[in-house]
Amino acid sequence: MSRSAHARKLEPSGDISGRVASLDWTSVAAQLDVFGCATTGPLLTPDECAAISSRYGEEGIYRSRVIMGRHGFGRGEYKYFSYPLPDAIAALRGSLYPALADVANRWNEQMGIDQRYPGDHAAYLKRCHAAGQAKPTPLLLQYGEGDYNCLHQDVYGELVFPLQVAFLLARPGEDFSGGEFVLTEQRPRMQSRAEVVPLRQGEGVIFPVHHRPVQGTRGIYRVNMRHGVSRLRSGRRHTLGIIFHDAK
Repeated sequence: MSRSAHARKLEPSGDISGRVASLDWTSVAAQLDVFGCATTGPLLTPDECAAISSRYGEEGIYRSRVIMGRHGFGRGEYKYFSYPLPDAIAALRGSLYPALADVANRWNEQMGIDQRYPGDHAAYLKRCHAAGQAKPTPLLLQYGEGDYNCLHQDVYGELVFPLQVAFLLARPGEDFSGGEFVLTEQRPRMQSRAEVVPLRQGEGVIFPVHHRPVQGTRGIYRVNMRHGVSRLRSGRRHTLGIIFHDAK
């Protein structure tokens, strides 16, 4: 089988953009406002999850590989996709962006931040590339037993889109145990708050990259956010990360 035919065979099928459009975006926005994160429900099918995961060992579709332990990021590894992105990854990135841009613009207005985002992802990428951020940031992460991801923020340059999405591709309780998605929130003059988000296979969690607005008794204030993954107790876990700004 040729390389291109092999890639087509593994490429997920189906109307991903249509599924994204059918999400209850009013509920998603409300969850983001109240909890700082929101889940999509199983947006990707088991076959699509398996197809994406199976491409982790493929050559030629990634621009770099990162071994977390070498950089103090935790344990495990991940790979950044190259352009052009696989069709399913590009479909997710392009279709998720418009509704999240509406949330991002509202949040920036509430926090007194001047930055506004266009409604089309291609237009936003043009801004990134003009600012010297032209490396694609969608990534595929792989965890084995004992692996984890330290709390962090995915900021790759001056331009940062405020929201991102992580999709669980493995089956919790079957393919792996442990490995929960964790989000922390540091409010001014308060102790940090942790949110553990259980995910099903094919489900995405939408969360802030670095900060979000919170309504307090004296008005809206900005809180700092970090995310990570707890220790995997057994098995193997793959995750797809959709980040909307590109990197330098």
